[in-house]
Amino acid sequence: MQAAFLIFLGTYLASPFPAPAPLTEPLPATSPPSGMAIYVLPTGVNHRTSAFAYRGGSPWEEWKSVLNTVLVQHPQGDILIDTGLGRTIGTQLKQMPFPFRLATDLEQSQPAADQLDGGGYDRRRLRYILLTHGHWDHVSGVPDFPGVPVLVTAAERRFIYADGFATAIARGIDPSVFQDYAFDDGPYLGFDRSHDLYGDGSIVIVPAPGHTPGSVVIFVSMPGGARYAFVGDLVWELQGLVEREVRPWLASRMIGEDPVALVKSMQRLSAIATRFPQMAIVPAHDGRGYTGIPLWPRSPLQEDSRIAK
Repeated sequence: MQAAFLIFLGTYLASPFPAPAPLTEPLPATSPPSGMAIYVLPTGVNHRTSAFAYRGGSPWEEWKSVLNTVLVQHPQGDILIDTGLGRTIGTQLKQMPFPFRLATDLEQSQPAADQLDGGGYDRRRLRYILLTHGHWDHVSGVPDFPGVPVLVTAAERRFIYADGFATAIARGIDPSVFQDYAFDDGPYLGFDRSHDLYGDGSIVIVPAPGHTPGSVVIFVSMPGGARYAFVGDLVWELQGLVEREVRPWLASRMIGEDPVALVKSMQRLSAIATRFPQMAIVPAHDGRGYTGIPLWPRSPLQEDSRIAK
């Protein structure tokens, strides 16, 4: 019994995966249109510790797991990257198992839909909701945008309807809004395939399985030269990528991750971060990744000193 407990504790100790082969290719050419803009809309925080986020993380270091959505404005139609916590998160959480609810310490802010409406956003401009993956904290706000197509990979759609509690909220979404897309473009920064959403290189999606079968990384290039990689839950904290550490065994097991695919995707991302330090790597739940992205105008956090970063 004691030996088993020690083995379990060992799964929280640092154990870096191998460094990736260096990435030699240059940054892909892009032609982002002048009308683009990008904003972050914070919708809440889940209070955790770094030991939960990555192997080697401290159990005494607080990790504010932010729950954000990102608005990318584009002349061909705006997109939301994930949706954060929606208007009905209280009701949605009742679908979750009691132990999960007990271990979840949410501090909710204003839903993204209310922030956009409060800032005078014209919803007719919103063309897509683009999911990094289908877990509850990334899709909670989808029902607040009725009729807006939700882009997912075919693999992620299958996962949503086959998985357990983590995708229960996604299963409750009107299935007619889900819209599959294919990776019909060539390699991109070490990833084998890609999908250029508008054909100008400004929003490029690549498959990055491991956390879920259909997880993706979304690369956004802005007219002024800023570049972002929105990596969803490929890593929870940036430090996990810096130190090449996956999640502890228990967290990974509960989620149902594919450890081999996850390490492969993380190695590709690590090579990008090393080759192009000017690119902002944005894990969905690490507020540090959003540094430099302006808040949506009239966001409640612009008047609140408790900004979740």
